[in-house]
Amino acid sequence: MAGNGSKIGCWIAVAVLALLLFGSFLTNIGLTAALFSGSSTSGGGNHPVDEEPSYDEIWSYGYGETKGVRINLTGVILRGRRERLFGYEPDMVESILGQIRAATIDPDVKAILLEVDSPGGAVTPSDEIYAALESFKVEDEERVIMVFIRGLGASGAYYAAMAGDYVMAEPTAIVGSVGVIMQTLNMKGLGDKLGLSSVTIASGKNKDMLNPFEEVNPQHLAMLQELVDGMQDRFASIVEDSRGVENRDLLDGRIFNAPQALEHNFIDGIGYLQDAIDQLTFLLDIEEIYLVRYSKSRGFFDTLVASRLPQLPPLSAMTSPQFLYQWKP
Repeated sequence: MAGNGSKIGCWIAVAVLALLLFGSFLTNIGLTAALFSGSSTSGGGNHPVDEEPSYDEIWSYGYGETKGVRINLTGVILRGRRERLFGYEPDMVESILGQIRAATIDPDVKAILLEVDSPGGAVTPSDEIYAALESFKVEDEERVIMVFIRGLGASGAYYAAMAGDYVMAEPTAIVGSVGVIMQTLNMKGLGDKLGLSSVTIASGKNKDMLNPFEEVNPQHLAMLQELVDGMQDRFASIVEDSRGVENRDLLDGRIFNAPQALEHNFIDGIGYLQDAIDQLTFLLDIEEIYLVRYSKSRGFFDTLVASRLPQLPPLSAMTSPQFLYQWKP
């Protein structure tokens, strides 16, 4: 019996030692990855990386002589990097803007195929993507933007899509939600029951706006409503100019399925990816197009430590009141 106990104790010691060694291994990988990541981004290279972003080009589709770029607008449009096991995932807004910029400064690129599957997101990033797409066409009047909505093209994503020369949606897609939303929680009643109160030191009567532990001030609501109305007016005006929608009653945040969106002129056509590509060649007056996708090279250590674990949106996106062009059912 004593011998068995000694063997069990030995195996436990071995297991603990193995865990410690594995933990040390992961730590060293993380530190090495951070070191290599830092060394690869310092110095700036031989060109301004924000003004002139560069990507690896992956041949995606077609054999034509005219070049186009496929860019994905997927997920909630929010700035901020998401944590992974070691390091961070890239900022999705900066990634999209960088790709649009790269396409803009490449004289060979004559088209962008913007593939959308997003409920929208923050107001300013949505507007920035729209403006960047518009700039792409300003650089060359013969350029074309084809927007292809897969599952969802709502609110801020639809806002960005207004830069498109043609908007196509899959038959089962959801489109629309032209509107602005701002939400927060008021916990005054809960705080009273639990004996919680707010202690706030502010520089003015409007600085403590939407304090969740105070009664909602009607004047504050009126001020915020005025801001929301202004943002909505901008959104609605862009949709009216781009789509020719004259009935503002349709721009009240409602969503449409693809046939309804086509009926009300929110989109130009219904189809699948091949249909969108065919329409793009028609708009360019060519027989065939070749499309590329942009990709950033990953070093060995970046690839090694990249984590596929489930990720949450940035905490600020869940807790801080924000003005959003976002469909939030």
